[in-house]
Amino acid sequence: FADIGDIVRGRDLFYGNPQEKEKREQLDENLKKIFGNIYKDVTSTNRKTNKEAAEARYNDATGNYFQLREDWWTANRETVWKALTCEAGQNDKYFRDACSGGKSSTPNKCRCDGDVNIVPTYFDYVPQYLR
Repeated sequence: FADIGDIVRGRDLFYGNPQEKEKREQLDENLKKIFGNIYKDVTSTNRKTNKEAAEARYNDATGNYFQLREDWWTANRETVWKALTCEAGQNDKYFRDACSGGKSSTPNKCRCDGDVNIVPTYFDYVPQYLR
């Protein structure tokens, strides 16, 4: 999950072997195009957003759109978590105790009581070299 956050936000440090590096660079270029399209959408005059504020916040001369990517991840991390765990079996466990008061590894598809969709980790905000 945390690695997905790093990739989306353009902060992935690991490129692996040459074939993986090539694919990772290709993925990053595709993400730049996707976030470029999102940038065009949020700064268009057809939107009900403040065009000038959006341009000031998200304009990135490098074409990486780091702030937009960061904001997108913040807004969508719970949805990504739900998508990753929605097909988890009832007995599948997350790697640490969370939401259970230390009684068991996170049961119930890695969700807290009431089936609320809370991501039980903030590892996606821990720098990659520290994980």
